[in-house]
Amino acid sequence: MEIWIIFTKMILLVYIAIQCAQANVSHISWVVLAFLVYFCANITIYILKNATLKRVLYVLSIGILTVAYLSVNPLFSLLLPLTIVELAASFIDKKLTVLLLALLPILYLNAPLQPIYGLAAGVSFMIFSITSIYGEKLMKNEAQIDSMRKQLQKLTKHIHENSEYIRQSEYTFKLEERNRISQEIHDKIGHSMTGALFQMEAAKRLVETDQHKATELLQNAINISKDGIENIRLTLKNMKPPTEQVGIHRLKLLIDDFNAKQPIKTIVTNEGNLDIIAPIHWKIIHENVTEALTNTMKYSHARQVSVDLKVLNKMIRVEVKDNGAGTEIIKKGLGIIGMEERTAAVNGKIIVDSTHGFSVTTLLPLGPSLINGNKVP
Repeated sequence: MEIWIIFTKMILLVYIAIQCAQANVSHISWVVLAFLVYFCANITIYILKNATLKRVLYVLSIGILTVAYLSVNPLFSLLLPLTIVELAASFIDKKLTVLLLALLPILYLNAPLQPIYGLAAGVSFMIFSITSIYGEKLMKNEAQIDSMRKQLQKLTKHIHENSEYIRQSEYTFKLEERNRISQEIHDKIGHSMTGALFQMEAAKRLVETDQHKATELLQNAINISKDGIENIRLTLKNMKPPTEQVGIHRLKLLIDDFNAKQPIKTIVTNEGNLDIIAPIHWKIIHENVTEALTNTMKYSHARQVSVDLKVLNKMIRVEVKDNGAGTEIIKKGLGIIGMEERTAAVNGKIIVDSTHGFSVTTLLPLGPSLINGNKVP
């Protein structure tokens, strides 16, 4: 805002200087002195921050201009309106009153000077009003930006704190889970193995003297060992998550990682019974989706890509489709050829389409599949 006011004052000073030069003013040294004193006073106004000192300097500037008007050149009166507007606006809110105060000196000026003074007063008031409105909006925007910046800093701090809490919670959970598994192995399996070992040690000592008792002890050791092995199996079964949970979770992690590293928005959807997807099918799905996303990142120039997994009655359908430019001629590179080979190993099929964007669809048959001539359940 202050830049425009200073610029307006500079234009008026230049105009006054030109008029003085054309009029061949004899006391040019006094004109230069008046310029310098007024210029120094106004520069000081925009340097100071104290409102009271600013008002004092405004009054001083008005006095300098009045003296210059009376003693040096009447054109110095053209600088009065803007200075009066600045002073009046510092303690008067009504704009009409400010304008009237700026026009008040016109009553005491010579008649030839009154029109140009009125024009200068009107332009000065208009420029000051516009810059004031713009300055207020700018200050509000800066205040909003500062407020948003502080909120962003708080949110960033909360995110870091939450991330640290999540990491600590995950670490604590892992320690607790390891401790639980260790305790369960010690309580169930360790006691069983220790009992079986005692039985076998006793049978070893009695094998020559009492074969019947030794045989009985060995049978007990066998039974205890069977129970221990069954406990191990049950413990591992309870620890191992279902295949479908691992598969879909890995797929979503893959998509999240891709979203974090690329500006392309990626959406994953699934439909149907995921329980019947075999581990070999999940492996092929993960590898094909990874390859398709890599191709999208390199060649498609897309803004969005979707990964749609559907389990149908007799097959699994996985489509990776983007909204990019596509291509008229599909050239199968090593990536697509690799997807076709992996999919064909289980009697599946790859469908590539570039009609609207680019899509790669993987079709995998449900039920027993053939891998190198051998059935895989």
